[in-house]
Amino acid sequence: MSSHHIVRDDQEPALIIANGAECSRELLGQLLEWSPLVIVLDSAMNRVLDLGIKVDVLLGDFDRGFDPDYFLEKQYPLEIVHTPDQDKTDLEKAFDYLVTRGIPAANVIWATGKRADHTITNITNIVRFRDKLKIVVLDDHSKVFLLPKKFEKWYPAGTPLSLIPVGKVSGIDSKNLKYELSNDELTIGYRTGSSNEALNDGVVLIKHKDGDLLMMECFD
Repeated sequence: MSSHHIVRDDQEPALIIANGAECSRELLGQLLEWSPLVIVLDSAMNRVLDLGIKVDVLLGDFDRGFDPDYFLEKQYPLEIVHTPDQDKTDLEKAFDYLVTRGIPAANVIWATGKRADHTITNITNIVRFRDKLKIVVLDDHSKVFLLPKKFEKWYPAGTPLSLIPVGKVSGIDSKNLKYELSNDELTIGYRTGSSNEALNDGVVLIKHKDGDLLMMECFD
């Protein structure tokens, strides 16, 4: 795997590599090409190094005897960010780092699969940073992001789309979905909008009044 493309426009999303299941080399390469900044969590650094990826920032609590200085020679220049706060996950701390850098968006990979608790936490953290970062979590099967109160996007007919509420979401209306929503309410654990799909080629419109609603574009 080659190093990432040299892009220095901080308006492009940074890329955060967590420590869940790996994605395909194709997806990884596509994201690296346009990422101005590549951040790797310490728990994934050895795996990333094996792929030959140029890393900009190594971030984590560096526990369990982890030696960040070992990677300086292999990845120079490399910014090492020690974040010992045990009240936050390393991914949350990576989001905090981007906020302090003034970078407005992040793509996150290797954040799903493996442990279910990590997957759930990583995905729902999108909501916590809603006013600070535009976050997209990607793997080979899905793309997850927070919907604004009004969302419009063109999809081919039959594209699998799932609407996942974080808590309760009310006043949901849609157009061009197979299972339309009209002033509906979704609540995690009771009723969600999973396994819906675009009805026809064209723009899908989704509006909601209250709550946090995640879109999951699925690639079956």
